[in-house]
Amino acid sequence: LEGPALAHYRELSDRYPGLTLIASGGVSSAEDISELRASGVREVIVGKALYAGAIQLGTVREYIW
Repeated sequence: LEGPALAHYRELSDRYPGLTLIASGGVSSAEDISELRASGVREVIVGKALYAGAIQLGTVREYIW
C-alpha cells in the first residue's frame, strides 16, 4: 500500500471532467481518500487496506456519501 496515483487521477479528471473515476489500489489512510476526492475521484475501493488493518472501517464511514 504505497499510496494512490494522485497525479494520474488529477490528469484524467482534468481531461474528462464528466467521467466518474474509481480509485483502486494504494489507499492506506483517510488522508489518501481526502486527496483522491480533491483530485476528482468519486469512488474509492479500500478492500485491501481494510483487510491489512491499514485503515479502520470507522474512519472510512465518514467518507460515504
